[in-house]
Amino acid sequence: AFEVDWGGTKVGFQEVSGLNAEAALIEYRHGASPDFSKIKMPGLKTFSNITLKRGTFKSDNEYFEWFQTIQLNTVERRSITISLLDENGEPAVTWKVKNAFPLKMNATDLKAEGNEVAIETLELAHEGLTIENN
Repeated sequence: AFEVDWGGTKVGFQEVSGLNAEAALIEYRHGASPDFSKIKMPGLKTFSNITLKRGTFKSDNEYFEWFQTIQLNTVERRSITISLLDENGEPAVTWKVKNAFPLKMNATDLKAEGNEVAIETLELAHEGLTIENN
């Protein structure tokens, strides 16, 4: 099980994806190098957008209200904590997300003959991800 503290009412999320970090690769060879190959070194880190999926509930507009804070070059940013819980309900691994803000929201497809729960998808951009093993 897992829990997400996103700065709003505690609701259960069905799925979290995009907890990825990557360092760019820089290749370099100076003109007087005796080697016929480039050296490699790490560059800037990049982070994937995080996608959260949850059921749609009546009178639950908090994500949309957060999304509405987007103005030109400004938005309410939040720290997000995602915890993988052990069998006792205690955090075993925690991902801390820095300066997250909403980018996209998708409602489920509506089908008259459908039998599934309405799921909404929320996409967040952020500026950093740290992992803590508790």
